[in-house]
This record gives sequence, structure tokens and C-alpha cells, in this order.
Amino acid sequence: MSRPFSVILLPTLRCNVACDYCFEVKSGLSLTLEQLPQLTERLLDHMEERGSTQAQIYWQGGEVMTIGPDWFEKANLQMGDAARARGLVLNHFLQTNLIGWSARWHNVVRTMFGSALGTSMDYPNVHRRLKNGSTEKYTELWLAAVRDAKAAGIEVGVIAVLHPTTLETPPADFYNFYVRDAGITDFQVNMPFPGGPSQGGDTLDSGPLAHFLVGLMNVWLARTGDEDVRLGPFYELLNTFAGRPSTLPCIWQKNCADEFVSIDARGSAALCDCWVTSYPEHSFGNAFASQSLGEMLGGSEARARFLARPEKLMRDEECGTCEWLSMCHGGCPVRTFADKGTIFTKDPYCEAYKALFSHARAAASRMRMRKLAAAAR
Repeated sequence: MSRPFSVILLPTLRCNVACDYCFEVKSGLSLTLEQLPQLTERLLDHMEERGSTQAQIYWQGGEVMTIGPDWFEKANLQMGDAARARGLVLNHFLQTNLIGWSARWHNVVRTMFGSALGTSMDYPNVHRRLKNGSTEKYTELWLAAVRDAKAAGIEVGVIAVLHPTTLETPPADFYNFYVRDAGITDFQVNMPFPGGPSQGGDTLDSGPLAHFLVGLMNVWLARTGDEDVRLGPFYELLNTFAGRPSTLPCIWQKNCADEFVSIDARGSAALCDCWVTSYPEHSFGNAFASQSLGEMLGGSEARARFLARPEKLMRDEECGTCEWLSMCHGGCPVRTFADKGTIFTKDPYCEAYKALFSHARAAASRMRMRKLAAAAR
């Protein structure tokens, strides 16, 4: 099978909330339906050039729902017709803060996004707030939107960004907020980075972070007997160590520059959404100004630096002798850059990752031994 092409698409840089630690530089700019066919053709051309029959389009923002459901209904028809005419498939995924959610979105999510969406919420919520509003009201609106979406038969996955107050919270309280209060059975934890104009997204200390992650994994493992909860990255790590199929998060990919490209409403392209507005000096080029995405990407000096990162880490850091190299490949370049000012050092969360990998490997081993013992009885 051909390798899918993955695009993080930011059709708008508008947002309807005012989160303290947001890494994006906001603007009122949005992609128009008149511009969309040109961008779609660029994407389809690139799929054919690389031999991909399918592409994964991850719609984000800004806040993507500020464009409105009517825009997405028309976009779905436009892009679907263009792809089918070439015998290609575009698979769409949605990431939204859900603050603009209403019943008008039900049909869009069912028809364009396969009755599934992704959203974000932290616990405790001390950074996500409404414009001229509170974190408490934000959380209230978010919980109501999650419940409405689930009642409409829509699957909801959540990204939870950790912050210093999280690390002071009992892991069981954190887990219960998502599983018991919000009714979520598929969520993952992400580490912050001090990117863009943000405040409050500073790099966490690896010691307390590792302690929290190991504690949270233990809570999840203790509950797996009576709850069908997929909690990442623990779920993926256990599958990896158990020899089952798994997909580790992007921070641990061999080289994310081979996997993703992000394009914003101006056509500006970069490695991912964390780069495209926060660090424009690392742009790969402009999708509207380039006749070919392949030529743009192939001729980008910024992308060439990302591609060179794994080799430089193996040569210049201790990554080359680390037992976990095949798991994390040096970690996330944007977290590294935001913390160190360069991509050519290892991820600042390295020690926390090592603790997590070790704990997950031991847990997988214990589970395997218990199964062997049960089978022998």
C-alpha cells in the first residue's frame, strides 16, 4: 500500500477564545472557498507525485469552527469531487476547542469527519479562558459541548496539555475528570512548550513530570479491568512493548519532516502547526506561490535542517548510545527549539520519556507473565 500523505491544515487564524499559553500568532485571516480549489489541486498533485492514493487532512486553527458549518459543507463537496475525479481519497479529521459547538455542526461532523472529532482540555483548567471571560465558564461550555456531541453519536477524543498545576494534582483526580466527569474514553497527554507569544506554557521540569506520568499510567492500568479507556501515549507504548500494532505519537516519530506538512490560511507551509505561525523563519515556502509542493519541499533549506536532525543527534548527543533511540529518535524538534533555541539537541523531556518507556516496558512484561501463568493453570 502507498504511504498516506498527511497535511495539518489551518484554514483560519481566527480564534474565539483567549488561552494564556497559546503558541499561535492570531489574525483575522481565513481561507476562502475561491482559494480552496487551488490548494486542493496542489495537494492532489503532490499525492500523485509521491504515489499516495490517500491523504489525511487534519483541520485545525486558530479555531476552525469560526469559519462556520456552511463553509465546511461546501468545502467537503469541492474537495471530494476533485479527489474522486483523480481516483484519490481525502480523509478528513477535525480538531476544535468546541466553544463554538452547536447542533448545526452535527451533520458536518457525520458526513465530512466520520462522526468523530478531536478537542483539547486541560485539568485543572487554569489557562483556557473565554475572551473577556473565565476559565470556569470555558470548562462549563466545553463539558456541555462534549455531552451534546456524544449524545448525537459523535466520538470525541481529547488532548490534555500538562502544566505545573497539573503536576501538583493527584493523577486519579486528573483521570476521573476526563473519564467520569466528561465521559471520555479516548484521550492523550501532551507536554507544553513556550512557543510564539504565549505565557504559561513553559517547559516542565522532567522530575515532577516523570513522577506524574508514571502515577497516571498506574491509575490507568488499575482501571483497565472495568473501563475501556484508551489513554495515550500509555496505550501505544504497551502495544509496542507487547509486540502488537501501534502508532506512537508524532513526538517520537523517526523524523516528522517525512510525515507531515502544515499549511495555513495564507498558504505558508511549515513542519506542523506548532511552527507555521510561531516561527515563520522556519517556513518551507508558500503553497499558493509554488507550482509544486514537491519542489517547494525539496528545495526548502528549513526542511533540510529538520531532515538532518536525527543524524546530528546521534553524532553530537548521547542519543546514539541510548537504549531508547528506536523509540523516541531524539524527541520533538519544536519543544527542543522553544526551550534551547536550536533543533539540534535532544528533547528537553528526555529524562521523563526514559522513565515512561521503562515503566511501560515493565508493565507490559508483567501483563505478559500474568497471561502465561493463567494459560498454564
